Amino acid sequence: MSKYSKRPLDFAGLRTVGLAERGGKVKLADFASPYAKGSGVAGWLDSLPRVLAADGFRAVVEAVAAARARRRAILWGLGGHVIKCGLAPVLIDLMRRGYATAFAMNGSASIHDFEIALAGHTSEDVEAVLPDGRFGAAEETGRDMNRAIAEGDRDGLGMGEALGKWLAEQSSLAGPGASLVLQAYQNSTPVTVHVAIGTDTPHMHPAADPAAIGSASHRDFRLFAAYVADLNEGGVYLNVGSAVVMPEVFLKAVSAVRNLGHPLAGFTTANFDFLQHYRPRVNVVERPHSGSGGAGFSLPTAGRGYAITGHHELMIPLLAAALIEKDS
Repeated sequence: MSKYSKRPLDFAGLRTVGLAERGGKVKLADFASPYAKGSGVAGWLDSLPRVLAADGFRAVVEAVAAARARRRAILWGLGGHVIKCGLAPVLIDLMRRGYATAFAMNGSASIHDFEIALAGHTSEDVEAVLPDGRFGAAEETGRDMNRAIAEGDRDGLGMGEALGKWLAEQSSLAGPGASLVLQAYQNSTPVTVHVAIGTDTPHMHPAADPAAIGSASHRDFRLFAAYVADLNEGGVYLNVGSAVVMPEVFLKAVSAVRNLGHPLAGFTTANFDFLQHYRPRVNVVERPHSGSGGAGFSLPTAGRGYAITGHHELMIPLLAAALIEKDS
């Protein structure tokens, strides 16, 4: 005999409901189908279950393809790991196919891309060189990036265009074809670079001109905002591998665009990363599509955000392959 004062509830009178009446969120029609040999990427995509991330991935593919067809903006926000993973050739190819209106980078992405163009390699062993202070002390990177930025700022260029212009003027680059900044410059596809002073190794170099860095990056922020305005009614913003800087930059651009009276609704956002962090989730996937502006102001956005989790070196080539299949 239990010494507790309460007794277990008697469930004999519990009301039940039939399965047919209750229904279900997952149906047989949503199930995956086995991959058919030889069906290619399009067949693989169609074989995925129509639930959760698989449905989200398909929706992003459709949104990007539709944006190109409708000539709406397709903006890529990039973190440094995307370039370090060797994905610039994939992005360059998508750009040439019309799947990129502009690229926006944090500082580390521009550094890795610049070093690939300059030397054909990037990404130092931080643990090995930090103890004696050699981390971030590469002479050519600091000297030439700061020179390019300062020269470009004097000409009224943003940081991304300044770096692209400087690289285009060099005759002995090790990896020009794999530089997204350079190839985008030669294709007249804008690249904007968004930095915070002290976050990037060139800021340590004696040649660093903080006024030029700030001026050029702010000019890029305003240019980026102009392209964010073009997301209205059908555009797509893809945040790939930036957990802090680009999500913050994007949200401020969204607010500035709306503050200035530009309509900005009905667009798609997606965050691609191998971990879903707070800022991309709220600043990219959720907040831009919020219907309430506060203080009784209502903004019908009718947009949608998606969070796609996976390694960049797998997910971005898959996304590219799915988009290329739509060209045929």
